[in-house]
Amino acid sequence: MVLLLTSCFLPARPFDEQNWRAQVESADPALLYAPHLKDGRFFNPWMPMQKDFRDLLRWRLSERTPYSPEEEKKVPPVLSDLSERIRSTPGDFIAWIGHASFLIRIAGVYWITDPIFSERALLPKRKTPPGLSLEVFAALPGKKNVLISHSHYDHLDSESIRLLPADTRVYVPLGLKALMNDLGKQDVVEMDWWQDVSCGESCRVVCLPAQHWSRRITQGTDTTLWASFLLVTSDRKIYYGGDSGYFIGYREIGRRYPGIDYALLPVTAYDPRWFMHYAHMDAREALDAFRDLGSRYFVPTQWGTFQLGDEPIGQAPAALSKAARSINIDPERILFMGIGQLLTIDGRDPKL
Repeated sequence: MVLLLTSCFLPARPFDEQNWRAQVESADPALLYAPHLKDGRFFNPWMPMQKDFRDLLRWRLSERTPYSPEEEKKVPPVLSDLSERIRSTPGDFIAWIGHASFLIRIAGVYWITDPIFSERALLPKRKTPPGLSLEVFAALPGKKNVLISHSHYDHLDSESIRLLPADTRVYVPLGLKALMNDLGKQDVVEMDWWQDVSCGESCRVVCLPAQHWSRRITQGTDTTLWASFLLVTSDRKIYYGGDSGYFIGYREIGRRYPGIDYALLPVTAYDPRWFMHYAHMDAREALDAFRDLGSRYFVPTQWGTFQLGDEPIGQAPAALSKAARSINIDPERILFMGIGQLLTIDGRDPKL
């Protein structure tokens, strides 16, 4: 009650979008390759983050952006029987489990991004169920591969990792191997930005920069790295953006790795902009990142499961569609998936 009353006295802080974009554009691309560890803490050398606990407190005590009841209630569709559709689909696909968790089958091999099957991401509670159970995923044939983008609880869920098959191979940014070992996973590949490793015949995983930060209760702030990943096979490139604000790195990634087929990019926790702009993208920035990458298709991630920002969890499709019209991006290139929906990617054009 005290917090509710206090919030009435703190108006929303203004935010200058033009000034923020000017800061992004002025960053030196050479710094994407600069050292990014100092005194035991990682940082983004092109634009180091300024952290202030008082900003977090002000956000929690500030007026919230008003949304309509219809906007607040909207959630993505949840499809059932994904396990049956997996069995009946012969080729490559991408399936949305929820939040940032995507099941990918490519060249017959299964991958999952930032798996979280738990009811909570530390504190926030799921508003939609996972599109597939952990037990069904674990029972899929063959060795499983996991991409972990960073240590935040909605991306690195200890219980989900612990319950994966013991022989699961996990790809993590620097500093997270010990935690994976503690969770019972010994086949761990720890990677730095721009590092490229083989993941089998005609298969590579590339660890790439992201503009974010890290912290867990058991780990200090920024003591482990954050990253995005590119999965490359002989006929497919899939980019998983993890969690990131908009930064010049998307152009460099698109330049170095042309021909990305699918870009899985986050659109969540962007409101209020004054507080969220550094580490998260709004709809316009996510589309700019998509365009910078030069990808054929954009799959929005992280919306629809956990309430992390002030915006409703189901707002992403409307916000992206509106932004796409304003900058003349073909809406057919934005693939809005339902939770539990399977996107076949065998041919040149995907099919939902």
